[in-house]
Amino acid sequence: MAQLDDLNAFAIIAKQGSFTKAAEVLNCSRSHLSKQLNQLEAQLGVSLITRTTRAQRLTEQGQLLFNQCQLAFNTLDSAVQMTMEQAHQLQGNININCVGGYLGEDVIAKLIAEFIQQYPDIRVNLDFSSERVDLLSGQFDMVFRMGKLPDSGLIARKLMTITNGLFASPSYLKHYGKPSVPNELTQHQCITGSINHWLFQHAYKSNVSQEVMVSGGIRCKNGRVIKNMALANNGIARLPYYYCQDEIKNQQLVSVFENWKLADTPLYLIYHKDNFQAQRLKVFVDFIVSAFTRGVIEQ
Repeated sequence: MAQLDDLNAFAIIAKQGSFTKAAEVLNCSRSHLSKQLNQLEAQLGVSLITRTTRAQRLTEQGQLLFNQCQLAFNTLDSAVQMTMEQAHQLQGNININCVGGYLGEDVIAKLIAEFIQQYPDIRVNLDFSSERVDLLSGQFDMVFRMGKLPDSGLIARKLMTITNGLFASPSYLKHYGKPSVPNELTQHQCITGSINHWLFQHAYKSNVSQEVMVSGGIRCKNGRVIKNMALANNGIARLPYYYCQDEIKNQQLVSVFENWKLADTPLYLIYHKDNFQAQRLKVFVDFIVSAFTRGVIEQ
């Protein structure tokens, strides 16, 4: 198969009408161009340019190839130009995978609604599937993800730190008793999500911690469901404070521990490390980071 460099050299030689002019265009020597043309003719098994000491002309096969090369290179130039324009214009698709529940469905979805109103030519495909997705597979441009991250070579912008708490309804605690230390949670119904190992740090003793493996009759990865199950007296739930501010205010849910606190959870926006990132992705990252910097959630 002919090399693209050799085809390009042939096309420029044919267009310029001489090796000397073509060498000036390509900033190379005449001997190098001659070598490229000889390689191309050898690969194709045909003579493309008839050369004499005074002139050169295209053979019939050379004229045919030159015409096709012109069409092909013009198409390539158009494709490159379109790609550059699309990369720098605020249009096109952004494919996003996002955490669900209140954070994704209320907070982030609201921000995306504001974003597409501001940039109407950008289309956002928003996916709430809970599987851990791989950005390197190319399915998504951006991922909102909670928790610790492996070293993946991707860019992870920390948006906020989520403060977690342990909550139950007053009726549940009245009926089953209130645990005084984390280890006593093994005697209770705990409503779990994706994590069933709960790590606690003593509020006043930095060197004292406890990790407890909890279980219960309900396991669900949706924060709204976990909260509603706790409200229905079904057990003790690990929830971000911002999920249940109204319920705490109305004393529908109460904090289980006073001297123990759960580890915080970071929220990240993750995307590819790309020196030529499309402009629509850059403005999306800036928009989201700016919104969280202003404080879209009160904790």
